[in-house]
Amino acid sequence: MSQSAFDPFGEPVPAVDPSIANEGVSKWLKTAGTSVFWVLVVGIVLARAVYFEPGVFSFEHAVAWAQGLFAAL
Repeated sequence: MSQSAFDPFGEPVPAVDPSIANEGVSKWLKTAGTSVFWVLVVGIVLARAVYFEPGVFSFEHAVAWAQGLFAAL
């Protein structure tokens, strides 16, 4: 049971549930965060599609790089 609050003149002040007051801010932050996330996802996927070079990430290139690394050691 919540305690009643009174203003300086002795009148009762209606209680405000803090979770209800912050609900709008929380919903806005959730929407903003979700939007930023998906904008970044779409931006990264589009950048990968635009700058993709098929021969750069081949398995043979990775093996040659690993052999060069082991040869240097």
